[in-house]
Amino acid sequence: MRGGGGPVLLATAMLACAGGAPEPSPLNRPSESLLEVASVLRRHIPDDTYRHPPARDFTGRNVYRASLLRLENLERARGGALRAGTWDEVIPFSKGRALERLRAYDLAAAAYLNAARFEGALQQQARRAAALCSALAEAVTIGPKLDDASRPADVATLEERITRGFDARAALLAALEQDAEGLHYATILLEEHEHLDIERAGLLLDLRRVLPNGDIRALAALQRNVTRHRESKNANRHLLALADLYGELAREYVEENPPESLRFDPAHFGELVESGVRIYESVSNQDGATEKLEAARRLEAFLAFTLRVDRDRFSP
Repeated sequence: MRGGGGPVLLATAMLACAGGAPEPSPLNRPSESLLEVASVLRRHIPDDTYRHPPARDFTGRNVYRASLLRLENLERARGGALRAGTWDEVIPFSKGRALERLRAYDLAAAAYLNAARFEGALQQQARRAAALCSALAEAVTIGPKLDDASRPADVATLEERITRGFDARAALLAALEQDAEGLHYATILLEEHEHLDIERAGLLLDLRRVLPNGDIRALAALQRNVTRHRESKNANRHLLALADLYGELAREYVEENPPESLRFDPAHFGELVESGVRIYESVSNQDGATEKLEAARRLEAFLAFTLRVDRDRFSP
């Protein structure tokens, strides 16, 4: 009964007596203080997240999301100690900074208003941030939704309602630019303008079979995203979306006009193919781009489709 486990049991007992539980990995260890979280967050608040992806913390997570989680964990673990003295306004203020970068503007405004209750250096900033986030929260709710737009209605007024809704949001965002000048909110507004354009294009894309000249309108919206947001971190995503539509139009044309039929127009089909291939190639040739491999795979599949069309058209 005295097996070889004696030394292991003895070592375990010694660790238990010494209170020597193994140290957690630094990746899983909780933040030591609110100051640590607030300093990391403050460092990344000025980041240009329109042109560059959000920073990652040492665990590889989005720094704004990670900071919000750590603030909430600190509140739960050390709530009583953190509610003393000057930390009262720091916690909700820091939460607001994280939430606004996650597009939770209504929650960010509430956090800032909570921070503004305390007199101190952050009070004025909190009030100003609360006003901006409240306006942003209102802005993101403006605009037609697919469910509303797809209800039975007069098709002639459908595009007008889409345009009117998105123009109203764009006007509200433009009205905020003066208040945001010189602040990190200028970057947030650029991102919101991009989200608006993406939503507009997505809605026109979904409704292109319903709207008059729907394909042309959808292409125009996607091309606008490409030209208007060339500096965006999502520039390649906009290019891929445009190339995908050209590919879809080419496939639909072949379905409606089989290659072996007399209705098939090689010139028109060639224009669609050339446009899609050119865009896919432009992305697949960008070394270092995360979309490089994705574009190459889509290009390969699209070229395989065009080869099948050529075979069906010219084979005896």
